[in-house]
Amino acid sequence: MKTIIKTALFAFVFMTTSCAQANNQRKETAQPKQEVEPKQERETTMIQMETTLGTVTIKLYNETPLHRDNFIKLANEGFYSDLLFHRIIPNFMIQGGDPDSKTAKPGQALGMGSVGYTIPAEFVFPQYYHKKGALAAARTGDQVNPRKESSGSQFYIVTGNVVTDADLNNIERSKSGGLEQSLFQKKVNENRELINKLQAENNEEALMALQNRFISEIQAEAALQAPFKFTEEQREVYKTIGGTPFLDNEYTVFGEVVEGMDIVDKISAVKTAPGDRPIEDVKIISVKVLE
Repeated sequence: MKTIIKTALFAFVFMTTSCAQANNQRKETAQPKQEVEPKQERETTMIQMETTLGTVTIKLYNETPLHRDNFIKLANEGFYSDLLFHRIIPNFMIQGGDPDSKTAKPGQALGMGSVGYTIPAEFVFPQYYHKKGALAAARTGDQVNPRKESSGSQFYIVTGNVVTDADLNNIERSKSGGLEQSLFQKKVNENRELINKLQAENNEEALMALQNRFISEIQAEAALQAPFKFTEEQREVYKTIGGTPFLDNEYTVFGEVVEGMDIVDKISAVKTAPGDRPIEDVKIISVKVLE
């Protein structure tokens, strides 16, 4: 553990140019946060998504009220009408909701469009997970988004693969083993200014003291957290129906397809160009809340 953190800390210290670029990127791409107030508890909300390849019916989860109510709001405003499924990766997922895709020219790169706000993560694991047909929120990466906040509009539907127990065991080990590294990165993000200052002063003694403090705090925090584990139910679903289990607890799952999975599979099978955008546009005609 000490060796890992020592290496990571000094790698950070001597990569000031990369960090500066990452900070600049964050200023350019990070979205202002909007508080999405959950409405009163409601009956199950069903969404009908009509696409150029067919209609898909989706159930939104009440246990993720911020994502549910935001999706309902955008649907009622007609936001999703005429947007594209701009990113399709077979045996993985189909992604849409980029506002820039409404007027996109052929071959235009998409995926960076924003409604101007993000939504706090709502992980409800192990109840909801990345099984085939799951609806989840896209987001920017951990480097610029350590809280894993969701895009205000972009979403994806999981197609995924069938996996084995060995695959799931490896994911468990990876996620559990990555906990300390994740906590370390959080410490680095929280102390960037101090680390930069010590590096500028060439103060190795203070950097070493900071490293030792990180180690002590991380070990204490990690000891309080249970290792990542899939339930037996999840294992059975992933082994028979499939999904993307490595995304669990990384992106918010807030609904699932209840009808029209064949349409999702049809969309997933279209030919794509480099960058994963379909060669022929797949359009969302409308998204409606079913009463």
